[in-house]
Amino acid sequence: MKELQPRLLAMGKTYGADILDGFPKVLRRVGGYNVDALMPDAMAMRPGGAAGDGINLSHLLVGSEGTLAYSTAIELKLWPLPAKKIMGICHFPTFYKAMDAAQHLVTLDPVAVELVDDTMIELARSIPIFQPTVEEAVRGNPAALLLVEFAEEDMAENERRLRQLHEMMGDLGFGWDKGAAWRGGVVDAIDPGMQGRIAEWRKSGLNIMMSEKSEAKPVSFLEDCAVELKDLAEYTDKLTAIFDRNGVKGTWYAHASVGCLHVRPVLNMKQACGAETMRAIAEEAFELVRSFGGSHSGEHGDGIVRSEFNDRMFGPVLPHLFRQVKAMFDPQGMFNPGKITDAPKMDDRELFRFAPGYEAEDFDSVLDWAAWPGAAGGFQGAVEMCNNNGACRKLTGGVMCPSYRATRNERDAVRGRANSLRLAMSGQLGPDAMASDAMAETMKLCVSCKACKRECPVGVDMARMKVEVTAARAAKHGIPLHDRLIGNLPAYAPLASGLSGLSNLVQSVWRHVPGLASLVSRLTGFTTKRSLPKWHSNAFRNGEIGSAPTGAGTPVVLFADTFNRYFEPENLRAAIRVLRAAGYDVFAPTPAAGRPYCCGRTYLSAGMVDKARAEAERLVTALYPLARSGVRIVGLEPSCTLALRDEVPALLGTAQAEAVAEATLTFAELIEADRPDLPVPAAAARRRQ
Repeated sequence: MKELQPRLLAMGKTYGADILDGFPKVLRRVGGYNVDALMPDAMAMRPGGAAGDGINLSHLLVGSEGTLAYSTAIELKLWPLPAKKIMGICHFPTFYKAMDAAQHLVTLDPVAVELVDDTMIELARSIPIFQPTVEEAVRGNPAALLLVEFAEEDMAENERRLRQLHEMMGDLGFGWDKGAAWRGGVVDAIDPGMQGRIAEWRKSGLNIMMSEKSEAKPVSFLEDCAVELKDLAEYTDKLTAIFDRNGVKGTWYAHASVGCLHVRPVLNMKQACGAETMRAIAEEAFELVRSFGGSHSGEHGDGIVRSEFNDRMFGPVLPHLFRQVKAMFDPQGMFNPGKITDAPKMDDRELFRFAPGYEAEDFDSVLDWAAWPGAAGGFQGAVEMCNNNGACRKLTGGVMCPSYRATRNERDAVRGRANSLRLAMSGQLGPDAMASDAMAETMKLCVSCKACKRECPVGVDMARMKVEVTAARAAKHGIPLHDRLIGNLPAYAPLASGLSGLSNLVQSVWRHVPGLASLVSRLTGFTTKRSLPKWHSNAFRNGEIGSAPTGAGTPVVLFADTFNRYFEPENLRAAIRVLRAAGYDVFAPTPAAGRPYCCGRTYLSAGMVDKARAEAERLVTALYPLARSGVRIVGLEPSCTLALRDEVPALLGTAQAEAVAEATLTFAELIEADRPDLPVPAAAARRRQ
């Protein structure tokens, strides 16, 4: 940098007027290189800058997207997180009125004004992890929300500004009692927990927008254009007209307070017409941004998709300077070529994730994937829902993804598995890749915990997808003894439990007999390093609770799964005591003859689909009349309970299975929903305090 400094500073002196005139005068802009950093105090006009700062050449590297240099160490200026916050959720009847109001709301000096549009609201309602937040924060069916946040050190001042926000919304003409054209107002978020949930919802905006189950997805090529706040309503109105002329809709969210919205037209980029429409919208939209004196790249960089427009957006001089800077720092063009300067065409389909000729293998799926588009009955579309957001790689909070947290290997994350499935289905991993040893290893550590279905912002359900992989492998290679022993557990459990003494003796002894241990381990696939669960000598019996309601309380079915029934029956007995104490009439349908009901979960995990289907049909037949009459079904074992809600309907594809799924709850969900008045022992109450 020292060697380049004289040439860079000379550039700033020579082209100072062109530099100041060429950059848009908006708060959010990262297009091109920050050559204004070559001029004294030029950065004073940027956030965090001040007169007298002089020249800091590190600003030239900010936003350069790895095209100029790499860093071995970076020193950052940090600011303390606000300790006290308050939020007002402003509701608007039309998108235009929300955008027009933003310029007024910022006069209250909030730290943020964030947009959430109706598309994001409706999609979030269907995502389990966000649905409660939407119900908590959204009143009615607004066309748009503005999340207005205050973070003064004095909480009383925050409360005063929240009152001012209510008053301003009223002054602007909005009210909960107004007609449809002006219906709106403010929902307060004072509780820090509620604020955190709303912030997480907003932060996940991109992934929520990507959760639509269609081949057309919100595409990022003009997503962070920025204009002055006074122009925001007119800009968004004209941009919407561009979308309308091209026959597409757009999704909108993010930073209304600085005129930088994240906007994504919904396009099918697998088709040539999708790329053509993207080009047409980009040409017109960037010209619109230029007419407002805005920035075509407000936050996320130029990349491939916007770099080709730098000549048009900045005029003849600045792009020439960008190329000079690139040549000074990277004369051989080694660093991230094709970005900011010398860019390819944004609609070159050979660069797309779904290049021309992309197609997925079609096969008969074992589960119902009809809610998604694409081959294999929609399985392709479900796999392609993964947009590589990487939420499954987080190491704190939530549950997803336990296997990745253990290994830190991308292959063992939900994203790694989804990408492996996509590549396998599209033939990029060779023939029969779905049933290959490599795919089996990729899926091996997935414990089917269902955390991804709940916590993945786009709802990727890897536990359900694993069923397809396991079934495909079983069909091609057969089912090994290890998997047969696990899958058939419900079939032999009654006998093994009835002979629990002998069963437990055999299970404990074989691991310690030389020769026998290695032989059994080799044959069955069970390791000698871990003991197997012990069969309980007093397994749960059908007669311990009635097979029909008695009318003595709120009826509820307790689903006694195989594992709790034969290994840990004390869980079932404890649940019965708690439910009865809470006033429930606990019962469980009992088969007239033969072994107890089973959901088929173990069979699915072993690829034994036909047996799983038979078990599921038997159980649904017994439970459907009860579910239809409004009786709830409660399970203790999460994998079995969630199988009733997810895999069984997908396996059977019947209205009866759907009805049973809707009636099924975990034990915790039932208690949370009803909040019964339970008698708590004094000692337990003291511990809880």
